[in-house]
Amino acid sequence: MERTEQLYEGKAKKVFATDNPDYVIVSYKDDATAFNGLKKGTISGKGVINNKMSNLMMQMLEKKGIPTHFVEQIDDRNTVVKKVEIVPLEVIIRNVAAGSFSKKYGVAEGTALLNPTIEFSYKNDDLGDPLINTYHALALGLATKEEIDTITKMAFAVNEAMKEFFKHLNIDLVDFKLEFGRFKGEIVLADEISPDTCRFWEAGTWDTTKHVSLDKDRFRRDLGGVEDAYQEVFKRLTGE
Repeated sequence: MERTEQLYEGKAKKVFATDNPDYVIVSYKDDATAFNGLKKGTISGKGVINNKMSNLMMQMLEKKGIPTHFVEQIDDRNTVVKKVEIVPLEVIIRNVAAGSFSKKYGVAEGTALLNPTIEFSYKNDDLGDPLINTYHALALGLATKEEIDTITKMAFAVNEAMKEFFKHLNIDLVDFKLEFGRFKGEIVLADEISPDTCRFWEAGTWDTTKHVSLDKDRFRRDLGGVEDAYQEVFKRLTGE
């Protein structure tokens, strides 16, 4: 499959057209941003880890019956995916209070939630990706009721599969962000699953004030050891 012109460049990835109109090539970068782009930097090797990890996770979820955009990995940084129309909703699943959830609702980080919760954000950088509810999404025409129901069901299914998966790696899945797209009339899981989009804590440390972050929080909060954290997650995932 041949790569043609660049279609898009985001904070963490570039997207290229191919000679097949149904497929695009995603190229992962080492660039890192936080706080809606206010903080910028580089995490060495991040693109390789995020590409390979996302592909492994997508394949695992496919086996669990969750349709994804994954087609084929080309090399360390580049992957062929289905050319989806992204639903402009960021979907956040939370198992443990942390980050913005703790700040908004006055809940101490590390507090176990009584049940997993879901949030929707309007995917719009200019507006700062504001939180919205189902009625807002319907009123703005961002998705249909059927699509939102499908996305919700799939997001919780992803959560259950990933919690169990990472539990075996001694990693607690605190929360994570998903994006979904439309491909030939079907809702599929898109974007990526990586330490950029997930909050990973060393197992058994989340109920203390000294949890061990294995994700992008180390960059956001200037904790140091960012590259080491990404590499540790990938090492547990693959044994490499």
